[in-house]
Amino acid sequence: MAGVAAAALLRPCASLAETGPTLLEAARALAARPFVDRSTPLPPPFAGLDYDAYRGIRPVPGRSALLAHGSDFALDLLPPGLFFPDPVRIDRDAGDGPEEIAFAPGLFDFDARYFDDVPATAPGAGFSGLRLRHPLNAPDRMDEVLVLQGASYFRAIGQAMVYGLSARAVALGTGGAEPEEFPRFTHLRLHPAQAGAVRIEAVIDSPSLAGHLDMTLRPGRDTVTDIAVTLLPRREIADIGVAPLTSMYLKGPLRASVSDDFRPRVHDSDLLLIENGAGERLWRPISNPARLETSAFLDDGPVSFGVYQTQRDFADFEDTEARYHDRPSAIVRPDGDWGRGAVMLVEIPTGDEFMDNIVAFWRPETPLAPGSEHRFAYSITWTRDAPASDAARAIVQSRSGREHDRPGARRYVIDITGPPDGLAPEITGPAAAHIDGISVFALPDGSGTRLTFLLSPGDIDAADIRVVLRDGDTSDAPVWLHRWTRARDGGV
Repeated sequence: MAGVAAAALLRPCASLAETGPTLLEAARALAARPFVDRSTPLPPPFAGLDYDAYRGIRPVPGRSALLAHGSDFALDLLPPGLFFPDPVRIDRDAGDGPEEIAFAPGLFDFDARYFDDVPATAPGAGFSGLRLRHPLNAPDRMDEVLVLQGASYFRAIGQAMVYGLSARAVALGTGGAEPEEFPRFTHLRLHPAQAGAVRIEAVIDSPSLAGHLDMTLRPGRDTVTDIAVTLLPRREIADIGVAPLTSMYLKGPLRASVSDDFRPRVHDSDLLLIENGAGERLWRPISNPARLETSAFLDDGPVSFGVYQTQRDFADFEDTEARYHDRPSAIVRPDGDWGRGAVMLVEIPTGDEFMDNIVAFWRPETPLAPGSEHRFAYSITWTRDAPASDAARAIVQSRSGREHDRPGARRYVIDITGPPDGLAPEITGPAAAHIDGISVFALPDGSGTRLTFLLSPGDIDAADIRVVLRDGDTSDAPVWLHRWTRARDGGV
């Protein structure tokens, strides 16, 4: 491997003038021009890598693993290759204004099992993103806390968590008939840390839009990312996805037969929870469908929506390697009134746990017009906490399975906290389906209440079920929602 001095490898470009364009202004200038695809084939040693070879490229401490902001945050610059071919310009501001970090292969260590001679230069290659570290779990250890890499994806964790679901700056065409478009970060800028927080900006570009992301990361027990995304369409966009969360669900007790697996659950998330502008809390368990399913939850002024991992015991998953019980939930809380639109849930069939097949996002009612500018401000909280609720009861779990002594019927089981006294379930579904066998009773161990009922769909192919638990005139728990489909459940 060519030996090069660290100072040469990490030589900043000339400082950007304070009077120069901001990244938001740069995004506006991009949007005013036709899109230019700047993707080029990767040069050696980054071309043609498999998974193991890519993992064999590591930042060198003091070169591309930099102490960026005193002792609070460390910065890892990430190499290109495998799924990440497109170069991302990265600026670093140490307090005297932003400077571009120059890319070179010598910033990385290459595992000799996969690489022989590594050239000193790699024309056309650039960083694929960045990773931030912070003393999250112990004062003497710099743990990973945030990664920005791949299209406009990013993911974060708080204390005692491992990476799971991801967020994106924007989604385009998710769940639609046409191929999805993936806008990507082209320029990242890291600002000086202040009071345990750090600000990151990004320029976004794609054929349909340009944009700007402004994020402040606040690590802690719960890590919070405060975000403002400005979208600048080049064309009319009706299939926009604002604040998208991307996750994985293979199997769980609502549909266990999809995978012959020793583990009782395999998922990063199992629940979409929405607090809508009408004051309802909508509890929508996630599933792994046999065909693509898209659900729209109409709203006016959403309060929050989040994708949750509701089970937190090792015994819920029995997976010592993936640690699904330690993966975060993520809750989006809009800042300001987002108006009319819908929280969208896209569930994509998958046969393994290596594909992200769940996406939730906000879609405005009115399409975005070309030449317009739209700003969406919100926070994402990355947490282990159970869903908070002002209701008297919480939903604990949802299960379903065939009713074996009644062909054509499927049994649903919903467990709820508290005693059954006074509870009156209100269950609605399509007129063509039949719902009966409704029963509410205390669990034998005294831990709560079980609601169970049967769905007989008859000849229909899909049924949206809504369950409201009432105590008198008031709702006593979140509204439980589920979509049954014939293709999903193999008849029932």
